[in-house]
Amino acid sequence: MKTINKKLKAGFTLVEIMIVVAIIGLLAAIAIPNFVRARQTSQTNACINNLRIVDAAKQQWALETGQQTSVTPSSSNIVPYLGRSGSIMPTCPIGSSAYLINALTNVPTCQNANATTHAAFLAQ
Repeated sequence: MKTINKKLKAGFTLVEIMIVVAIIGLLAAIAIPNFVRARQTSQTNACINNLRIVDAAKQQWALETGQQTSVTPSSSNIVPYLGRSGSIMPTCPIGSSAYLINALTNVPTCQNANATTHAAFLAQ
């Protein structure tokens, strides 16, 4: 009597593994630039929002203390009006730089070199 000796081969071939690796690489090549762009957009929006908060605090300080429009408040003057827990001056999330408060007639600006357009969005 003859016995049939079959060996079962389990596993993936090299070609199948290479196809899976290529698909994962293609998905990563598509996803990573979108992730970086979304991160940059959210940091820009956070910086613009911080600038709006600083401007509102500056205007509220001037209104409550009866200041002239040519006065430039210090950060210690407007910190109580920021409405944040802990009352600290916000910083830019892109470069962790402090904001220039400027005079009452001018909007605050970001000192970060990469954030030159933030004040333009704030003025709108």
